[in-house]
Amino acid sequence: MKNELSTSNEQLLTIDAVVLANGEYPASPLPLKILAEAPYVVCCDGGADEYIRRGHTPDVIIGDGDSLSDENRRKFGHILHRISDQETNDQTKAVNFLLAQGKRRIAIIGATGKREDHTLGNISLLIDYLRAGADVRTYTDYGIFIPCRGTRTFPSHPGQQVSIINFTAHGLHDKGLVYPLSDFTNWWQGTLNECTGTEFTIEAEGEYLVFVTTSSLPPLQQSTR
Repeated sequence: MKNELSTSNEQLLTIDAVVLANGEYPASPLPLKILAEAPYVVCCDGGADEYIRRGHTPDVIIGDGDSLSDENRRKFGHILHRISDQETNDQTKAVNFLLAQGKRRIAIIGATGKREDHTLGNISLLIDYLRAGADVRTYTDYGIFIPCRGTRTFPSHPGQQVSIINFTAHGLHDKGLVYPLSDFTNWWQGTLNECTGTEFTIEAEGEYLVFVTTSSLPPLQQSTR
């Protein structure tokens, strides 16, 4: 997925699948549209309950089934992949399942809200998925988390809010942001920045996470495969 910030056709890359996690169900138009038009949906355990309640049927439910309702566990047992590995959470199990199928362009929805410890865990895991070869994004009601490596340029608009969360990056510099970047050692240090023009560039060696607000984004293009 490349350059989500543009208003051009390059805004949002075609996706192969959506992972619906068991956080708060999306309420804003962009994640709801992504979910509604998804070519393939993997629900994380109890995340399937609300999806099913709204009249949808997931392609796969991933997890140990402990947070899925008894009714849905019985009704959809044929698509429930029970993975009891306690070393990974359900979101990671879903991403690994998709990668094993060759589906690497993944949108994650419903990964935030409810318990804050789960939210932090789900966000930080994006870097692991990047390392595993996934082209992945997490879409929230307020913006997009984008795991990055090396120098990246994103289309934007003046005043758009941007946060940079450093993981392993060094030599951090920017073009097109209000506040200059440096080799941040704490997550909060790169938050609440702002775009000055129609694009911004992050120059770095190593890995970092970009969060951009999504006040006016066009629909996600869906896979035709």
